[in-house]
Amino acid sequence: MQFQVTAIEFDFDDEDLHPEEKSDIIEDTVGHIWEADDEDDLVEEITTAYGWCIKSIDYRHVLK
Repeated sequence: MQFQVTAIEFDFDDEDLHPEEKSDIIEDTVGHIWEADDEDDLVEEITTAYGWCIKSIDYRHVLK
């Protein structure tokens, strides 16, 4: 299945990142099309790609 992230919140709480860096990471993720088996796999794919846990995520299914 393909998913397009429409909104995401990463767990940046313990990270020493500038707001611009956080914004760049979020902007890279939102709108991106991800290939995953289901929502749990989507979360795992994004966590693996970026290295931060996800607090919340909204997405839509992309129909071929």
